[in-house]
Amino acid sequence: MEQLQMDAYWMPFTANRQFKSAPRMLVSADGMYYTDDQGRQILDGSAGLWCVTAGHNRKPIVEAVQRQVATLDYAPPFQMAHPKAFEAADKLVAMAPKGLSKAFFVGSGSEAVDTALKMAVAYHRVRGDAARVKLIGRERGYHGVNFGGISVGGMAGNRKHFPVSLPAVDHLRSTHDLARNAFSRGEPEHGAEFADELEARILTLHDPSTIAAVIVEPMAGSTGVLIPPKGYLRRLREICDRYGILLIFDEVITGFGRLGADWAANKFGVLPDIITCAKGLTNGVVPMGALLLKPEIHDAFMAAAGERMIEFPHGYTYSAHPLACAAAIASLDLYREEQLFERAAGLSAYFEERAHALRGQPYVKDIRNLGLVAGIELDSRPGAAGQRGFDVFLKCWEQGVLLRFTGDILAVSPPLIIEKHEIDRLFDTIATALRACE
Repeated sequence: MEQLQMDAYWMPFTANRQFKSAPRMLVSADGMYYTDDQGRQILDGSAGLWCVTAGHNRKPIVEAVQRQVATLDYAPPFQMAHPKAFEAADKLVAMAPKGLSKAFFVGSGSEAVDTALKMAVAYHRVRGDAARVKLIGRERGYHGVNFGGISVGGMAGNRKHFPVSLPAVDHLRSTHDLARNAFSRGEPEHGAEFADELEARILTLHDPSTIAAVIVEPMAGSTGVLIPPKGYLRRLREICDRYGILLIFDEVITGFGRLGADWAANKFGVLPDIITCAKGLTNGVVPMGALLLKPEIHDAFMAAAGERMIEFPHGYTYSAHPLACAAAIASLDLYREEQLFERAAGLSAYFEERAHALRGQPYVKDIRNLGLVAGIELDSRPGAAGQRGFDVFLKCWEQGVLLRFTGDILAVSPPLIIEKHEIDRLFDTIATALRACE
């Protein structure tokens, strides 16, 4: 493409000048592979952006969206509805962790997080507990890029350009403990005690009666695949219960099979009060997000409002969009019919072995994994943090493999339909790229 044709589009989370000097253009996709504008087949090692759970161009999903757009392209979600919204909610709730029986639809993971934060504060208010307005996130957490999400999030690079944030926010420390947990396989042994900081420091600094909710990713994905230590999430649940604080799991990445289970909540045996999800909800085909919540949260709003009053004054133009609902219904059906979550669990041991075989390769200082996700952390170049990760990403691209990177951490999270020989290719390509880097 000529330079002039790319001038109008300001790309998100991209080094625009570098990209436009040497574009990486994807023009089609099928199964495990993209095709670029040079006709090369690119193995998708990142499930698009963590979202293409069942692989690309899956006919049941494509055909469901095609039928829907030809039948009902749009319906207003305020004071109106359409049947697919209720069908999608029923299917999602049927797949949800037991105890989360209500669904609220939004347009993305970022919207799901901001909705969950508003819902948590408003829930306490409608119950007559209006002092609970504070929100607790975690260092190195990622909860999207809206102001609520970056406020409770803990990634400095996402916050430094936007110094205006929600005022009543604090953060737990990250669970990452490289000194004790380097090269852990699955859940790290050390670090459950980090959850105690919620009670020992946060609740000492902030009266617990003023805290509305704690929000965490069960596994922190975008910050570099940080696996929760054994027992950590359970301790958070116990402390939140002790002080009447809602616990929110951001499962935008971990939902829909990524960890070898349908939900991280079920993987770790911890039920939050609210789950946010997106990405795999529609296999990435149509933007959509959702909240799953305990019925008592929903019921509190119903009880507090008059019969013809709006109980929760929040929503979006594209909430429960007909095309998104059609894609979600077809995706959830496909996951169940092909047993993709079980498939991910069955491949996880092989995936783990191939990931940890990179130990000893140049610059590798840690490897972390769970289910079908792995993080490979590299030594940073002095004074040039992130450059080595970017270079490995480019060298893999040149060899026909697409990965994610965040700073000097490589993230591998392929569609759940991946075969063993494709797992081999992923990690062999990374090894070759590492040996070719300085």
